[in-house]
Amino acid sequence: MRKRFHLPGVMLIILAVSMAASVFSQQTGAARRQPAASPEGSIAKVPTSRAPVNSAVVKSDLSEALSVIQNNYIDGKKLDYNAIFKSSISGMLNVLDPHSTYFDATDYAAFKTEQRSEYFGIGATIGDLREGDQVNTYIRATFEEAPAYRAGLRFGDRIVAVDNQSMKGKTFPEVRKFLLGPRGTVVKVTVEHAATGKTETVTITRDAVSLPSIPQAYMIKPGVGYVAMSGGFNLTTADEFQAALEDLHSKGMNMLVLDLRGNRGGLLIQAVRVANTFLQRDQLIVTQKGRIRGSSEPFRAVNDSPDLTPLVVLVNNETASAAEIVAGALQDHDRALIVGENTFGKGLVQLPIQLEYDSALLLTVAKYYTPSGRLIQRDYSNSGVYDYYTHAGLAGTKEASPALTMGAESHTDTGRAVYGGGGIAPDEVVKPTKITVSEARLSDAIFAFALELTTGRVASFENYKVQRAIQFEHDLESTDFPVTDALFKQFRQYVAGKPIFKVTPEQLDRALPFVERQLRYELTTAAFGTISALQVFNDSDPQIARAVAAMPRARELALAARRARARS
Repeated sequence: MRKRFHLPGVMLIILAVSMAASVFSQQTGAARRQPAASPEGSIAKVPTSRAPVNSAVVKSDLSEALSVIQNNYIDGKKLDYNAIFKSSISGMLNVLDPHSTYFDATDYAAFKTEQRSEYFGIGATIGDLREGDQVNTYIRATFEEAPAYRAGLRFGDRIVAVDNQSMKGKTFPEVRKFLLGPRGTVVKVTVEHAATGKTETVTITRDAVSLPSIPQAYMIKPGVGYVAMSGGFNLTTADEFQAALEDLHSKGMNMLVLDLRGNRGGLLIQAVRVANTFLQRDQLIVTQKGRIRGSSEPFRAVNDSPDLTPLVVLVNNETASAAEIVAGALQDHDRALIVGENTFGKGLVQLPIQLEYDSALLLTVAKYYTPSGRLIQRDYSNSGVYDYYTHAGLAGTKEASPALTMGAESHTDTGRAVYGGGGIAPDEVVKPTKITVSEARLSDAIFAFALELTTGRVASFENYKVQRAIQFEHDLESTDFPVTDALFKQFRQYVAGKPIFKVTPEQLDRALPFVERQLRYELTTAAFGTISALQVFNDSDPQIARAVAAMPRARELALAARRARARS
């Protein structure tokens, strides 16, 4: 029987990296301290003393400030008071810490929807194709049983208009705004089909579209399971994880790679439940320490039969918060080997506090500590919010190393030294493959050529034609859309006839591995959807390769930890 975890009272703790949009518009502290100039050019007198600050004083000062702005600001009649109010609260919270934030009604509704692992729209992945100065947005994939899938939209459909408004020249983030909307509302999408060039308008009713915490779970090689938990820790995360493990075990899994790269956090209790899967009853998972009632509590495993599968956890600079709880707990108990880059370093706990008009504060109420006593939170006292987020993770500013001491030294169950105050340092540092600027510039040419292939317009490669609905849940095979020497030669000829892409044959030759990988990704996306297509990148991912190679070390580490506990 699966054990249930409960938080004190009705407290819902959020552990995630979040940032108000107004952060980048805030003045520096020095600028705020400068006295203001009066209309006559004299310097306004700076008060030497202040009345005690209370809600009445704040309300009075804010009201006075708004009145002065309204009466004197040059564009006073065009003011967006919601934006002013929102930025005022956000600026106040930014003084506290980088993670306390304010949500207006729209933001808070989107936040709650995200916690349910879904959003409201048509359920399609879209992207740009830039040809010189012209930009168009195309359907890249649809999601299984989503409205766009049911409406028959396909890879390569160009979005011409939405609700009779032209999308010509608009980038995909702009087009996306037109496609999103409340559940049950109707949107008319006009597309030009790549294969026929015919234009069609489809009427789509927006609906909830699933955003799973685990987009990928498959056997990456015989005996080795792979679970990508990149979608955050939401209400469904632990249940998704258990289902994925059961499926992989049924396929012969005896080793597991848990990928937390890019996981920015979420619900504390879901992180506790995931860590509980691998830890023995009474092993500490995380300790939460705060000042308000119910915010200080240790969370321990309640599992009498933990999963003993050898485990490697992948992390990077965008692994944050709740994801760091899982990585930190498994590292401290020597239950998993951590591979990749240093994590973000976010150890502050936010509590959603609902306000009037369906707005809310996400207020930091506690800090969390790993089982060995490490505080994961990075120091933010001497940096602005922009710098804090821009230089996320130790690897953002300096070379990450397991031996890098950022704070107090702690020890794992087997006595290995670990350090607090700077995220989770990996046991084995592995840098990711990075796309160069010149490689990125090839993306449009590759997508354009993929359109030619999938519509059957490339001679001798008609078997690459994909004019059917996506076949979801397909495990990629080596025979799926191989990029042969002959196909690459055809691509070179295509680009040579398209000077608008400004790509030379020499650039293509230097970027051969990138072209092969990206072209195969586009083709598998058309046939099998984005989730299956990600396996193309996984096949050549150096961090995943190291994770698989490190399995023997992970197994020995876990055995040593069990022996140490048996002796204690």
